[in-house]
Amino acid sequence: MPSARRRPARIHWFARLEHRFHAWRERRARRRGRTATILPFPGYGGEGWVRVVGRVLIVPPRRRTPSGEYASVRGWRSFVGIPVSFATVQITIDGRTHDVTADRGGVVDSRIEADLAPGWQTLTMSVEGQEPVEARVFVVSADVRFGVVSDVDDTVMVTALPRPLIAAWNSFVVTEHARLPVPGMAVLLDRLMRENPGAPMVYLSTGAWNIAPTLSRFLTRHLFPAGAILLTDWGPTHDRWFRSGREHKLTNLRRLAAEFPQVRWLLIGDDGQHDEAIYSEFLGEHPDSVAGVAIRRLLPAEAVLAGGRAAGDDHSEDAVPWVSDEDGAGILERLIAEGIVR
Repeated sequence: MPSARRRPARIHWFARLEHRFHAWRERRARRRGRTATILPFPGYGGEGWVRVVGRVLIVPPRRRTPSGEYASVRGWRSFVGIPVSFATVQITIDGRTHDVTADRGGVVDSRIEADLAPGWQTLTMSVEGQEPVEARVFVVSADVRFGVVSDVDDTVMVTALPRPLIAAWNSFVVTEHARLPVPGMAVLLDRLMRENPGAPMVYLSTGAWNIAPTLSRFLTRHLFPAGAILLTDWGPTHDRWFRSGREHKLTNLRRLAAEFPQVRWLLIGDDGQHDEAIYSEFLGEHPDSVAGVAIRRLLPAEAVLAGGRAAGDDHSEDAVPWVSDEDGAGILERLIAEGIVR
């Protein structure tokens, strides 16, 4: 007898509603003559391949100051772009063009075969016949043995994200120029990159892809080292109301371990969310892929806004060092003591 066919998974009703809403917004915008564009985000790669990341959106024009510079942007403006579902994007790498399809939220996250030299490399992306825009990927050499993965919220940028009302204020109301870096973190990450030439820097966050341009400008403005940016979509999935931030981080950590088996990662996070538990789980699964863990302790006032700290576990028996302090300078001193930083 022929085997019974498996029925396709039913998409969550909220996801279908969200898709209809964005499709309605897209139709209205196109009637007004607006077109889609591709926003590229920094990606990474290895020998023979690259991971290209971007998003297809219809975005409103940005206001400029009298001097011609872009005006400071309030957070809510990062969320008014209209995602273009399932758009076809042309990615040109080293003279060869590849067609890839964006997902339901307009996100492009594709692994493409390409032979590029180690270091930062440039490619182009275009959609709907628009002018190509440049994107960058960091190609990791096969002889690199060290890399850094860092959380963003309350690790490099002060956000007090876990508390919903504070998160909403920081995400939607505060202007991007008012966002503050965690003291000493830029110096710490820059020193790690300078001491380990060719090492990959990955910013892995549960933040929405909507804030990627704002995050890129923040990192540049506060002199953080350039790195790949891996965010997520706050919208519903096919089977649940909202995506799991924990699963997003674990999935990408596991992917990095599989893509770069020779690299041992320094994992940096904070104690305001679930970073310690996530890193512990990953360490248990991939002990050979972890060089150490650094947890930034929230200040007392930040911990109150964030709804408290995550309960810490005893890591004295772990095979890799765990360090913790309230800022980048303190973490740097502890990493030096552990021999991770010279």
